[in-house]
Amino acid sequence: MPVIPRSSYYDRQYRQGPALLRARRPYLVKNTLAGLGIFGFCIGVYAFTISSISQDEFEDVVPTPPTKGAQSTTKAS
Repeated sequence: MPVIPRSSYYDRQYRQGPALLRARRPYLVKNTLAGLGIFGFCIGVYAFTISSISQDEFEDVVPTPPTKGAQSTTKAS
């Protein structure tokens, strides 16, 4: 079983220590805003894509079924 090396930033139960909390504090707001911005961009792209796709009819993709009179007149011998 691999052993996780001990660090001064974590206690015996591998919880964050006071030093790690102090080191992360200046970046908490910036990282949260950046994460929310990336999340919002992804949701915006997803919503735009879904709305664009829902407007398409796909009539040019689905072939029309053949009619009875359109069969080939030559037969293979």
